[in-house]
Amino acid sequence: MNETALELQLFDNLKPELTSFCYRMLGSIDDADDAVQETFIRVWQGWNSFRQESSFKTWVYRIASNLCLDKLRQAKRRTRPVDFSDPAVSIIEPRETLPDSTWIWPAPDFSANPEDLFIRKDTLQLCFITILQTLPPRQRAVLILKDVFEWTSKQIADTLGMSPAAVNSALQRARETMDRAKLRSNEFKMVNEQPDHELLSRYVQAFEQFDIDALVALFHEEGRMSMPPFAMWVRGKDDLFKFFTLTRWHCEGSRFLPITVNGGYPAFAQYMPSKEEDCLVPWGIHVIESKDQKIFHVQNFISTKLFSRFGLPEQIHR
Repeated sequence: MNETALELQLFDNLKPELTSFCYRMLGSIDDADDAVQETFIRVWQGWNSFRQESSFKTWVYRIASNLCLDKLRQAKRRTRPVDFSDPAVSIIEPRETLPDSTWIWPAPDFSANPEDLFIRKDTLQLCFITILQTLPPRQRAVLILKDVFEWTSKQIADTLGMSPAAVNSALQRARETMDRAKLRSNEFKMVNEQPDHELLSRYVQAFEQFDIDALVALFHEEGRMSMPPFAMWVRGKDDLFKFFTLTRWHCEGSRFLPITVNGGYPAFAQYMPSKEEDCLVPWGIHVIESKDQKIFHVQNFISTKLFSRFGLPEQIHR
């Protein structure tokens, strides 16, 4: 095998794991893909200078980590609407949007192999990704490499250009911040709950029939719906009823396709009626979290470009 082929094979073996690292760091699959692509370019350009003073994996992660840290120095912290503002007071059709770079976005599964150690579902949940973004970038990298990928302090130190003592100090501060955030997060407390597939099926049925009474009845008393890139979000059954009534004209006639996001979590791609009478077009990705056998939070990520990233069709027939 020549050097170029070897380099490609080594990098391809690392790519799913590396993408999941960059996604946890950056909170966006598009940004993660860009970071991985740039990492490959730098690996290819620097191959002849690789002296094997460290492992190939450590060298690649050093490049990827530095790229992520550079991106984060220039970026504002990503979040979700429910962590960004209070729920809507007046229920109107949402109009104000914020740039995509404001929000956490879902990601497709990184590998078809469920036994891959780097896929820990609890650390890919959207609420966990959101909490990660509250950490300073270097602490974030240390925590991910230690608590998700289970690297040694020495490996992390070699990768991030830190001393093992500095790694352990950063890890302690990161864990303290994460623990405080987890205690405040209702959604993080539900991370280990298995998705209620019967409840999800009832949600799809009620939404596709656009039976508002049946739809609202599925929600928890504190149930909520958010819709990035719209900053507005809705909480409580009364306001959800008003919201669904207002948006009936837009959503009635929609159909769902089942998908998985963020480490195998079930979700649904919503296709809405188009001006063409015989087809439906992409609208949003619904990620549904439940509590006490009721829907606690529907995160409807409204982004048609996500559909191609998930390998979904550009349209479906009615």
